[in-house]
Amino acid sequence: MGYLIGYGGFAIIQTVLTVVFTITVFKIHLVGSIWLVFLTNLLLALVALTLGIFISTFANSEFQMIQFIPLIVVPQIFFAGLVPVDGMASWLQAIAHIMPLYYGANALTAVVTKGAGLGDIGVNLLILVGFMVVLTMLNIVGMKRYRKV
Repeated sequence: MGYLIGYGGFAIIQTVLTVVFTITVFKIHLVGSIWLVFLTNLLLALVALTLGIFISTFANSEFQMIQFIPLIVVPQIFFAGLVPVDGMASWLQAIAHIMPLYYGANALTAVVTKGAGLGDIGVNLLILVGFMVVLTMLNIVGMKRYRKV
C-alpha cells in the first residue's frame, strides 16, 4: 500500500500537468467538463500504477520489468480505439474489453468530443475503479507471497 500511496501522489501531479498541457498547448477543443477529463485521467493513471506494481511483483530485476512493458502497453494502445474495435473479430473485441485503457479512451472520447456527462460515462469509470480495486487486492496478495514483505 505504501507504493500505491507514494506513487499515487506522483500520478495525481502527472495527471494535472498532462491535462493542462494538452488543453492549453495543443489547444484541444473540449466539449464536455474538464473535471470529468481530470477524473478519467486520474483513474487511468491509478489503474496503470496498480497494474505496473502488480507486474513488478513477478519481475526479478529492472531489466526483466522493462521487458514486460511492451507486452502490456502495446495491446492497451491497440485496443483503446487506435483501430476501431467494433470492426475487429469477436475474439479480439473480447480481449479489448479486458483492457483498462479501452474504458478510459471511451470515456475521454465521449467527454471531449460529445460533451458526455457523468451519467454517460459512469459505467466506464466504475469499470476503471473495479480494475483498480482488483489490482490493489492482487498487489497485496502478490507482495506478501512473492516479495516476503
